[in-house]
Amino acid sequence: MFPSLIQSANDSQHRSNSQANHHPVSTNLFVKSSSKTVTSSKRELTPTVTSSKTVTDEHLDSHSNLDERNFFENKTACVTGAGRGIGRAIAVRLAQLGCRVIAIGRTEDYLIDLAKEHQNIVPVAVDVKNWTATKTAIKPYLPIQLLVNNAGILMLNDFLNIKREDFDESFQTNVRSVISMTQEITKDLISRSMPGSVVNVSSIASEIAAKKFMIYSGTKACMDAFTRNMAGELGPYQIRVNSVQPTVVLTDMGKAAGWENQQQSAPLLAKTPLGRFAEIHEVVEPIIFLLSDKSSMITGACLPIDGGYLVT
Repeated sequence: MFPSLIQSANDSQHRSNSQANHHPVSTNLFVKSSSKTVTSSKRELTPTVTSSKTVTDEHLDSHSNLDERNFFENKTACVTGAGRGIGRAIAVRLAQLGCRVIAIGRTEDYLIDLAKEHQNIVPVAVDVKNWTATKTAIKPYLPIQLLVNNAGILMLNDFLNIKREDFDESFQTNVRSVISMTQEITKDLISRSMPGSVVNVSSIASEIAAKKFMIYSGTKACMDAFTRNMAGELGPYQIRVNSVQPTVVLTDMGKAAGWENQQQSAPLLAKTPLGRFAEIHEVVEPIIFLLSDKSSMITGACLPIDGGYLVT
């Protein structure tokens, strides 16, 4: 997320009356126009009409009635940064849908409290900056079919005052952890010939330039680039990778960044067509969609959840 700069059909009579004026349109978006000259003919050509009940319709019907629990039950999901905020809400929602959830975070107390509320949440306290420790921590829970890389930190500073330690910690947490987690989990899935889905929690900050946000914006831009590249490499193994780009969400991090202050938030809200920040559930539900097989043909996408900010 970007805690700062940024969140019945017509009746049969009508149909019969309108058929005479209906002009069929080709559904093939890739048909090239012919270079040949077409001359008029006295014979009227009648378009071929297929049955209204096709295999495609049946497929769509089955998916429109899909019970989310049928997809998520008996799967294992991993959520990083699960102790608070958006990560916690994602873990709770996945648990409600029947997943066993490996909840990863740095603060053990937050995770223990979370696990007490939901019996199918497994707390794992580890700092995702530590490549080796993270991989070791998740090994007992493999295979993990669903992964949400949500862990992230925000360090604000003008470009001329950026400190090396802040740069290193930000990229280790926001970027390197995405590689280590995704690599460990997807290697295991590939060895088992199992499909999977990964969602990276990026930010609208990846798309813009903003004062004091250079490090944070850079880490999120890296995350989106990784998302596209991982989607390309992992797609042949039926592992999908997408990201979401939220605007401001007033979690603890968002509040700490000062976005409850009306003077600070006014310029951002003025450029947001919906005129407000995002609620936590408005970020969680798109993530659930991208994890599920309702989005089975979507990979490599970076989905803005920004109230229209990027179109202004």
